[in-house]
Amino acid sequence: MSYCKQEGKDQIIFVTKEDHEAPSNAELVEDDPNDPYEDHGLILPNGDINWNCPCLGGMASGPCGQQFKDAFSCFHNSKEEVKGSECIDFFRGMQECMQKYPELYPQEDDNESAPSGEAESFQTSNNANKNKTSSYS
Repeated sequence: MSYCKQEGKDQIIFVTKEDHEAPSNAELVEDDPNDPYEDHGLILPNGDINWNCPCLGGMASGPCGQQFKDAFSCFHNSKEEVKGSECIDFFRGMQECMQKYPELYPQEDDNESAPSGEAESFQTSNNANKNKTSSYS
């Protein structure tokens, strides 16, 4: 005979060998892609950004959450040839906000990673692209 035992927050179910060997009669319910409480990835089925995704590490909340959302939304929706190139002001605003809260948004050491080099490279390639464009005019 099967039985259930509660231990704190856990529920332990004991089944007999006969119960375990019988085919399950459980019915699976299809996931509702519009269920706001269902876990999804970064992009929801309708194409919107899932601001509750744990992959964002809480960046969408906090004192600079709105600036992060603005910058990330701009990048996500960018149609430019250099994706996100029109979003520089949003990212600058986000960075300025984060610098006001160093205890919440610590800066990485330049020795440990190379984001500044990447940004410099991005600026250089952007300037090179502008120069190419202007030389064709």
